[in-house]
Amino acid sequence: MFSLSSSHSYFLYQGRCDMRKGFDGLCGLVSAELDRNPTSGEVFVFLNRPRTHIKLLHWENGGFVLYYKRLEKGTFSLPKAMDGHVSLSWAELVLMVEGIQIQKSIQKTRFHI
Repeated sequence: MFSLSSSHSYFLYQGRCDMRKGFDGLCGLVSAELDRNPTSGEVFVFLNRPRTHIKLLHWENGGFVLYYKRLEKGTFSLPKAMDGHVSLSWAELVLMVEGIQIQKSIQKTRFHI
């Protein structure tokens, strides 16, 4: 309960979101704009226009969970590789939420089954 991990899929809403939206409004954006099912168990990430507020919408057994963070200073920065892609990795999300911006990085290839 109330846990997000690297096993989830993360999707960033590319538009700017009105942070007054609640569960139903955000589910409407997921269905209409991202063309995904809000109750799939995936995590959906929403930012406001100045990128000072972030909401994460997630379906768990029995209902929706909404994570909300408001910055008092600074902004959330988008990952560099966001050229039209809406999918985020767990690492990209953590870096974005924690305010860590990597200027230059090289990801070495790893074996995947």
